[in-house]
Amino acid sequence: MKILACLHYFILEGLVQCLELKIWSLQGCCHYPSILIYGHRASGKSHVMHVLMKELELPHATVSCVECVSIALLFEQVLLSFFGCDAASLLPRSPSLSDFVRVYRQQCSQSPAKQTRYIVSAVGDNVTVILLSEIAWDKFRPNTGCFEPLLLHFPDYSKSELQQILSQNVHSSYSAGFYSAYINILLGVFYSVCRDLRELRHLAALNFSKFCEPLAEGKVKETDTHKLWKHIEPHLKKAMQTVYLREVSRSELFKEAGALRGLSAHTHVELPYYSKFLLIAAYLASYNPARTDKRFFLKHHGKIRKTNFLKKNEKTSNHLLGPKPFPLDRLLAIFYSVVDSRVALTASIFSQISSLVTLQLLAQVSHDDQLDAPKYKCAVSLDFICAISRTVNFDIVKYLYDFL
Repeated sequence: MKILACLHYFILEGLVQCLELKIWSLQGCCHYPSILIYGHRASGKSHVMHVLMKELELPHATVSCVECVSIALLFEQVLLSFFGCDAASLLPRSPSLSDFVRVYRQQCSQSPAKQTRYIVSAVGDNVTVILLSEIAWDKFRPNTGCFEPLLLHFPDYSKSELQQILSQNVHSSYSAGFYSAYINILLGVFYSVCRDLRELRHLAALNFSKFCEPLAEGKVKETDTHKLWKHIEPHLKKAMQTVYLREVSRSELFKEAGALRGLSAHTHVELPYYSKFLLIAAYLASYNPARTDKRFFLKHHGKIRKTNFLKKNEKTSNHLLGPKPFPLDRLLAIFYSVVDSRVALTASIFSQISSLVTLQLLAQVSHDDQLDAPKYKCAVSLDFICAISRTVNFDIVKYLYDFL
């Protein structure tokens, strides 16, 4: 079967067969109003749907919600895909949903659908909505109720599947067995923290030249896996600090100044303006005792000496003890105290917090549920946060309890 041969590289034959049967079953009058296909990033969702739609020759409109920054662009893209430029030009300058429905129905009367059209819409036609997302349906379901979509889950690749996929990119100068051994070592380090195929492929390409250095110098043979592992191990562990941070170049990653440093990678990270202050607030919340917040962030706190805070068990520096968890409300309170402008508490702020967690600059240490507010820990070094603070002209040292 052609489609299965095409997707054999991605080890998705079973999923393709399931999806193909589901798609064919949707043809005709009794069709699902919506299908939600979800799974981790780079698990093959978009690729499988693209190949299925092409191979089954189904009429469809592929719309990216990231690229369509306005509703007008979304409507135009759907009409353009199904009916051509003439239909898209019938939309007014600022179309509403009713305008889109009117134009769509007009075109349907001229070109009736012979089979299910797959678009994102709400018109009176034989339509199925196919949604691709990394988020499970439970996160989308509204409280007021709605049509339940058909749920199809793309599971994460297992370690052995990732081994097979990544081993296909063997370097022409080396044997397949040698490159497969390298991928096995790479996954042994990164698999516990990263399952993203694209990121793992990037890391494999980034570190392979370093892995081959002893071989190029004639110090070891391809079969000396243990010696090669000893050579690459410290570099891979340092590279773990830069997972998902593509701004780091190979020269920065392997720069040695007496010892390998992960700082050179983090200092080149570009974050949004308010994300920097959120990270600064997180660092202060992790390394300052909670009772000192009044001392640092309240204007009329009076004169308080550090010795008044000290207890017998607090003679050790907080930086030596490591970051401590803090609740979300404390993070936001410190954020609004240190940011130099008035910021509304919007979804954008919470989205930036989630992005910092994704980048592994923050670590969430509690479950995000309705009974317990989420707690976080800051996962960056002092040198890194000082570098971030300098970019926004904030003297973080003045707000750290250890440096009073």
